[in-house]
Amino acid sequence: MRVLAIDSSNYCMGVSVMVEGTIVGEIITNIKKNHSVRLMPAIEQLLEEVQLKPTDLDRIVVAEGPGSYTGLRIGISIAKTLAWTLNIPLVGVSSLEVLGQNGRYFSGAIIPFFDARRGQVYLSVYRANGTDVERESDDHIVLFEDWLKENKDRYERFLFISGDLNLHKEQIEAILGEKATFAPSSSLNARPSDLARLGSCKEPVEDVHQFTPNYVRMAEAEAKWLASQKK
Repeated sequence: MRVLAIDSSNYCMGVSVMVEGTIVGEIITNIKKNHSVRLMPAIEQLLEEVQLKPTDLDRIVVAEGPGSYTGLRIGISIAKTLAWTLNIPLVGVSSLEVLGQNGRYFSGAIIPFFDARRGQVYLSVYRANGTDVERESDDHIVLFEDWLKENKDRYERFLFISGDLNLHKEQIEAILGEKATFAPSSSLNARPSDLARLGSCKEPVEDVHQFTPNYVRMAEAEAKWLASQKK
């Protein structure tokens, strides 16, 4: 099976190609440039490098969120268009699940998270099972300070993985102390190769047209609009 994986759900952008279980190419960047102008060229470049045409692909895998609303819409729109045009399956994978793979060798609670502003984060909890990670909680949005205090005594060790670690590290250390461990800089971003691997094992979506991002919460503009309609 030839799989193209696409992740523009957060600041870091990634694309990978897997052929018969082997990752043959990967592009990942963590720079301040618009995903809308860079994602398709990255896909085209990678396919050319690994000598595949779009029509050679058997499956499209996309990071479905949570994350940046704009980034999610860009990646999922491109993934849906490719899947529909090529008439091949589309698979969505949690962006947090992909990031959590970087902690697969840690003994303790693995906490991948993304900053959600105003003291909030998107996070989920995972446990390593030897060669992979298993989910212990759903993806959700929380006030990080409250979550840290509530879960301080639930686990003996915590591993925090996030490209937004610098925004929250001081608070984590203040509340958890020596229980907190932080992933190294090389493991703070989700790898599109992990996205391809996970997506190759998941059931595809039933209807490409109905597939939508997992925002976890509504966009602020939508929430305000719904509130105004209730008045």
